[in-house]
Amino acid sequence: MSPISNARKHTARAVMAAALTVAATPQLRGDEGMWTFDNLPVKLLKDRYGFTPEQEWVDHLRLASVRFNDGGSGAFVSKNGLVLTNHHVALGQLQKMSTPKKDYVKEGFFAKDLKGEIACPDLEVNVLVSMEDVTARVRAAVDPKASDKDQNEQRKGEISRITKASTDETGLRSDVVELYQGGEYWLYRYKKYTDMRLVMAPEIQAAFYGGDPDNFTYPRFALDFAFFRVYENGKPVKIEHYLKWSKDGAADGELVFVTGHPGRTDRLDTVAQLEYARDLGLPLYLKVAAAKRADYYAYAKLGAEQERRSKDRIFGIENAIKAVTGEYEGLLDPKLFASLKDAEDALRQTVAGSSDETTKNAKASWDKIAAATKKAGDRRLQTTYRAYAATKVAGLAGTIVRYVAEVAKPNDKRYEEFRDSALESLKFRLFSPAPMYPDMEEFFLKRALEDALRELGPDDEFVRAALGGAEPAKVAKDLIAGTKLFDVAARKKLVEGGEKAVAESDDALIVWSRKLDPVYRAQRKWYEDEIESVTVAEGNRIAKARFAVYGKSTYPDATFTLRMSYGKVAGYEQGTTLVAPFTTFHGLYDRAIGHSEKPPFDLAPRVKAAKAKLKLGTKVNFVTTNDIIGGNSGSPIVNAKGEYVGLVFDGNIQSLVGRYAYDDARNRTVAVHSSGIIEAMRAVYGMGKLADEVAGRK
Repeated sequence: MSPISNARKHTARAVMAAALTVAATPQLRGDEGMWTFDNLPVKLLKDRYGFTPEQEWVDHLRLASVRFNDGGSGAFVSKNGLVLTNHHVALGQLQKMSTPKKDYVKEGFFAKDLKGEIACPDLEVNVLVSMEDVTARVRAAVDPKASDKDQNEQRKGEISRITKASTDETGLRSDVVELYQGGEYWLYRYKKYTDMRLVMAPEIQAAFYGGDPDNFTYPRFALDFAFFRVYENGKPVKIEHYLKWSKDGAADGELVFVTGHPGRTDRLDTVAQLEYARDLGLPLYLKVAAAKRADYYAYAKLGAEQERRSKDRIFGIENAIKAVTGEYEGLLDPKLFASLKDAEDALRQTVAGSSDETTKNAKASWDKIAAATKKAGDRRLQTTYRAYAATKVAGLAGTIVRYVAEVAKPNDKRYEEFRDSALESLKFRLFSPAPMYPDMEEFFLKRALEDALRELGPDDEFVRAALGGAEPAKVAKDLIAGTKLFDVAARKKLVEGGEKAVAESDDALIVWSRKLDPVYRAQRKWYEDEIESVTVAEGNRIAKARFAVYGKSTYPDATFTLRMSYGKVAGYEQGTTLVAPFTTFHGLYDRAIGHSEKPPFDLAPRVKAAKAKLKLGTKVNFVTTNDIIGGNSGSPIVNAKGEYVGLVFDGNIQSLVGRYAYDDARNRTVAVHSSGIIEAMRAVYGMGKLADEVAGRK
């Protein structure tokens, strides 16, 4: 063949490869993206908004941002350790701190000075102080020729060694985070705080105004905020990096940023995994959640005290049902699903035509993940209904049984949650003094065992071990009556006594959990060997191929680690009308009048009484184009100066499909306006001193 023919052939291949690459390149929509702090979209920001973040600005926002380990985000807003988050992020702690005589959820909480601030029973918050790319170390420990099972064990072993060495060296909480489906591994080190004091929380009727009907909708009128203070050595901690308050708050069209901890997205999942979610996973979740909601309401109807105890559970399950319903409906949209399939097909076509070693290794990965996903689907009832941790006290019993067995092993051979780097946080939760109620535990344990018997049948190995042929009601009653694990001291004694103490214990729940432990371990081993090992190993190969094609032009799925999103304050089109970007206190009172103040649109007494004192034109809530998801609740919204202008608390109904894709036209973040927070603190709640601290006034 002549040199000219060779050149033509080479050119033709190059043109084809370039065309495939262009077709496969992911197109970001609008202000899409939950970006890691090591890979912020600097060029996109400059091109779209004319803004280039300086490293000092980025580091300041990172160090001012806070993760609530029981779910949610927040930020430091004063030099004296004051943290602002959502009321609904604080709800679990408010519930634990309440008593039959003092219901902080219903009545709110207002500390007028430091002496009035009260300690939370088991709240841990984290601040990300450093990040280190350890991808090369993790990959070097994995033999690519080994079986998927062995690769999975090698990967986990190296991660355990990395986290232990970091924890021993620095004393910081150290987590290895998997990004891009295993394309990268990063070591995140956190400063951990566990002495948290409650400072202020409005009553739930003001914080969650409009209740479930208004949840995930807009316009909204919610005062969904709460304040905590971080203490060390019995004193408020002194903070260098905190967010200064904006005088005027967010303005229409203004560039804004969200820094927070989005919980989970599945935007990089394969089509097979998305089909599983659409056809099996999400429908099953909604079925289970509906049954749980019915159980919570049934318990709440038993009396006023039972109703008080159930508030946070009812809120949580209703919130989850509405969110997952939105996700499910999104995947049922043929147009959306087709776009997700087209993106995968384009990447697979590029991989199929590649001669690059890294890229072509992924050719079979999609099919292998599909096969593993089918296996997971075949056992979905067992993984759903085997109620190892059906209630809080039952979950504690199972944790104790596994704890003493796991810590006796070498660190790199343990379950992840029992590695040395995780033990301090685990024990903090395990020995929480938060109240548990025997009648409540018995009620929900009975319901969970009934569900397992009905859905799995009497011959299922979990059901046989859990019930031993007895009726669920009797088993639940005997277990709760025969346990001492409601007492923190009893839990500590068992853990400190190790395997011998647990093996010899005659505590009913410990004996029960010992029976269940072999079933639990067999099920977990099956999942890790047959499902996890395949999806991780093949996901790694797809990730490497994706990097070979795209580079780091996009962001990884959310992992409850710190991310930044950018956007602007903007209303949107709804049908044939326009939705305004802001709501005001005028609108709050008008909405109450329009509904004749019938629940859940009745005004909280303090809010109703404050009408004459409020500046009614003050902005209450607003919307932005920022890309967020669950876990971002409590995240700060800041302007280009790094000033605090708003508090994320929700997304609109159109944003719920955000687990799988971002809709740039109508996807909106819903937030409390900084002006509305200050106005409510002063005019509604008489918290002027705290408002001065937040606003930076002496």
